[in-house]
Amino acid sequence: MLTTGAASAHDQTLDILVNAPTEASATILTVDDTTRTAGARTPGTSDPVTGSEHFRIGSITKTFVATVVLQLVDEHRVELDAPIEKYLPGVVRDGDRITVRQILQHTSGIPDYMKTPGWSTNRWRGDDRFRDYRPRQLLEQAFTRPADFAPGAKFRYSNSNYIVAGLLIEAVTGNPYGSEIERRILRPLDLNGTSLPGTNPRLPEPALRATADVEGRTVEVTEQNESLDWAAGEMISTQTDLATFFDALLGGRLLSAATLAEMRRTVPMGSGFHYGLGLERFDLPCGGQLWGHGGQLLGYVTYAYRRDDGRSFTLLEVSGTDDGFLRFAAMATAAYCPR
Repeated sequence: MLTTGAASAHDQTLDILVNAPTEASATILTVDDTTRTAGARTPGTSDPVTGSEHFRIGSITKTFVATVVLQLVDEHRVELDAPIEKYLPGVVRDGDRITVRQILQHTSGIPDYMKTPGWSTNRWRGDDRFRDYRPRQLLEQAFTRPADFAPGAKFRYSNSNYIVAGLLIEAVTGNPYGSEIERRILRPLDLNGTSLPGTNPRLPEPALRATADVEGRTVEVTEQNESLDWAAGEMISTQTDLATFFDALLGGRLLSAATLAEMRRTVPMGSGFHYGLGLERFDLPCGGQLWGHGGQLLGYVTYAYRRDDGRSFTLLEVSGTDDGFLRFAAMATAAYCPR
């Protein structure tokens, strides 16, 4: 517990960091039950951010997807160490050598479809960001390249893995993967601000609007067709909903203790991060760990984490020009490692 003087200095440091000059048009930081905001809801206006807005969470979607896959493990409908070929015959190249665990942990060696050289995607095509994509079309792009490495040999983050994970959910349940997330997670936890938009480009109101530099010009990118990201990053949420989700997940309300322990078995990512099964661990410089996931896509960067003592941390930056890692590390350190 912080003393009064330490708590005051801790609060002042977080206030300074949130309000520090940055290229982001809006910042929202929530530590436990305290939310700090800076900037405008709409870039270039004086419309203040309240902290209740909807925004795109990018790859934090992966934790929702992994949770559903692991619930299927708990139900004995999926085996973590079974080859993906068992559930998706003929879909994944070398699928008889790649396990479900390797898919969830980014150790499969499947190339990232988003990094296919010469392939134009809506992320860089300005007004064409409204284009529709099909999940198997995304995998087709990934498989135009050789494997990054032999299955299980190392870690390399690849969005293609979670396209496969979404297809796995659909193959096993017979339902759209988004319907399973809604039925198993969103409705039971009353996450009313969280949704899977599919090809609908709009954000629910109130929304945080974003801009991005696309091919040398500033483009309003709030509306974008997230079929490009699908199960790797399409979801929309709020600060409160993300904290509620990670509290339920890491508090043992969504998975059995044994399966949650498997989710938390990690491999090194670098820069103080480790990766489990759709779950990241960040090691604090003062000791202790944060568990959660980060997300980045056109116009939005989000970090949502929880400590094992139940303390939560979410950071959102809108319209910035980098991945926000240094600001995340500074704010997380200030929040949990006061001097």
